[in-house]
Amino acid sequence: MNTFGDTFTFTSFGESHSAAIGGVLDGVPAGLHISLDMIRDALDRRAGRHQTSNIKHQTSACGVSQRALRETDEVEWLSGVLDGVTLGTPIAFLIRNRDARPEDYEAFKHSFRQAHADSTYEAKYGIRDWRGGGRASARETAARVVAGSIAAQLLAKQGIQIKAQLIQVGDETRPEHFDELINRYRAEGDSIGGIIACEVTGLPAGLGEPIFDKLQAHLAYAIMSINACKGFDYGSGFDGVTLPGSIANQHSGGMLGGITDGTPLRFRCVFKPTPSTPKAGVKGRHDACVAVRAVPVVEAMTALVLANFAGIL
Repeated sequence: MNTFGDTFTFTSFGESHSAAIGGVLDGVPAGLHISLDMIRDALDRRAGRHQTSNIKHQTSACGVSQRALRETDEVEWLSGVLDGVTLGTPIAFLIRNRDARPEDYEAFKHSFRQAHADSTYEAKYGIRDWRGGGRASARETAARVVAGSIAAQLLAKQGIQIKAQLIQVGDETRPEHFDELINRYRAEGDSIGGIIACEVTGLPAGLGEPIFDKLQAHLAYAIMSINACKGFDYGSGFDGVTLPGSIANQHSGGMLGGITDGTPLRFRCVFKPTPSTPKAGVKGRHDACVAVRAVPVVEAMTALVLANFAGIL
């Protein structure tokens, strides 16, 4: 499945080391003035070119893949936008892969990398793109960030704001120590995971549907589709099992019965350590902590979920 949503849809295309990645966004109303600076900022945060985790202590390139820093991520608008204003027709765009190095993965033409989708893609399709994982590569998330940034700008016109941040790396919860920990793992040729928290403000009460269309179910579906994401919780979440009900029930995460209650919506998601590392014998350019660059991707998928709900636009 390469298309997300049903009334506000995003279709993603491209592979990590193909000519380009990109997408088609449909359902955006005509007349929206798109801020290209906001899209550029989100792409820069995804690439690690500045404070991706929204934490003032974090340096620009800590633990970040050198490919991510070198890719220009210039967006080429193919349709649906004229002079920065949406036409109401499908918005098609692409981002060319300028710094692909498929030769780094020659050794995996006939073998599978541990903890990657190499073996499962081949089992399903009988063929796979061995060049950095193809569609399973986190490179694909740049297209999500472009689409999500447009959705976020549409939501902002309704007073809805989305903000995510890195809150934990390994067992470290002090932001000022994140860089030090990540750099230590990088120096050892290894990697470490992290946790991202997201808050949405300005949501009206009543967004979401009972039973099978609960808002948290849609959010979990979207967030868990992000590369390396291994878990999702909201409100008191997994921590709630250690709390008495009288305390845990004060932390609903902004949703009750799958429907927003008008308070800030809050959730967390956890990202595993990057499996491709020198210590694992994998050559290439990889993140020491993929969670660092996942922050704007979490924001983007959240925006796509909210924009897809009827009545929000």
